Amino acid sequence: MSAVISARDLDLTFQTNDGPIHALKGVSLDITKGEFVSFIGPSGCGKTTFLRVMADLEQPTGGTIAVNGMTPEEARKQRAYGYVFQAAGLYPWRTIGGNIRLPLEIMGVPKAEQAERVARVLDLVELSGFEKKFPWQLSGGMQQRASIARALSFDADILLMDEPFGALDEIVRDHLNEQLLRLWDRTGKTIAFVTHSIPEAVYLSTKIVVMSPRPGRISDVIESPLPRERPLDIRDTPEFLEVAHRVREGLRAGHADT
Repeated sequence: MSAVISARDLDLTFQTNDGPIHALKGVSLDITKGEFVSFIGPSGCGKTTFLRVMADLEQPTGGTIAVNGMTPEEARKQRAYGYVFQAAGLYPWRTIGGNIRLPLEIMGVPKAEQAERVARVLDLVELSGFEKKFPWQLSGGMQQRASIARALSFDADILLMDEPFGALDEIVRDHLNEQLLRLWDRTGKTIAFVTHSIPEAVYLSTKIVVMSPRPGRISDVIESPLPRERPLDIRDTPEFLEVAHRVREGLRAGHADT
């Protein structure tokens, strides 16, 4: 299957007053259609930077990257992906429906179609009935679901997610992990997901990319043996614990190499 995202020998060096910072070094990876790929590694290892390169928010200083066979800039202009940030980033003066409609308004989508799409994505994230609420009336977890709905509203094939559940408590996070898996199953999107949590990475992913401390390199790529149907209690199975152990070993090895 052809790659939806393909990176080859990707480098990114930031120039700062204190000298160059090597954020990514020699990163090569293919993500194929419909995969759920998590990126995990210590703070500062380039996980978010790699996601931002895919989204044309950062420019690499070496190597190549293609998104849907295009440059990230072309993919951005064609709205090939939705991006979900660590914070929900909802406008407080707009209702939940108004926040979700915003990209559709910018794109000039007709009003009737906007309403239909908003209703559909609210249903996908289980927020039907909350369209007229304001962000401050929703819990943190519900705000993040609204943020995901906004990223889904223009129906891009790729969803880029930068630690969307990192600030939430464990019970809410578990629930949203389950919902995200269901959403992924229903929509067939390709998802690239940044996380610091080993259980989250193993639970969600078809493939886990372990990154080493700066300069960010890929130290391991783990294809998950877990079935697509994943109840939360799969986390207690030997198969799950074995993958989690390999992720932990990959993180340790990455530290040892630096």
